[in-house]
Amino acid sequence: MERITEAGIRLFLDRGYEATTLDDIAAAAAISRRSFFHYFKSKDDILISLQSGMGTTIAEAIRNAPPDKRPIEAVRDAVLDVCAAVPPDDMLAIDRLMRSSNTVQARKQASYVDQERTLLAALRERWPEPERESALKLVAMIAMGAIRLSTEAFNQEDGARTMPTLLRETFGALETELLTRR
Repeated sequence: MERITEAGIRLFLDRGYEATTLDDIAAAAAISRRSFFHYFKSKDDILISLQSGMGTTIAEAIRNAPPDKRPIEAVRDAVLDVCAAVPPDDMLAIDRLMRSSNTVQARKQASYVDQERTLLAALRERWPEPERESALKLVAMIAMGAIRLSTEAFNQEDGARTMPTLLRETFGALETELLTRR
């Protein structure tokens, strides 16, 4: 699956999303077209898998957060760590690829809901008290909102500031709003 994803991304970057065919991806990954469908339903799924993988990685980091962290801190730190691991040029190129197709863009927006569920599941595991359910849902929603806002700014600024910088600002603005404003 990783080989197919890497081949697809490389071709999308070289040729463009629309100009790359499933046959091109299968050939570059040294598999048959039929084998491609064993792993992915469409070439859209290659791009969407990158985003869903991010949610899973963030969730794992939340599960491993130190016990003294608040949920919002655990999520913030996990998001920062995951985004810092992706080279800015790669992140910008992938985001632009996703924006180049209306179908992928719509699926990307829908995948935020899935990622939110993934984060919520990790938060529930880490903080299982039933009375925290609403607050944990809100943390998952806020985290995905912070990612969306930061990604939008990253793209609009053409990567001038890194995603971790933008995420720190977004989470910082949230903390300022919650803790100091009336």
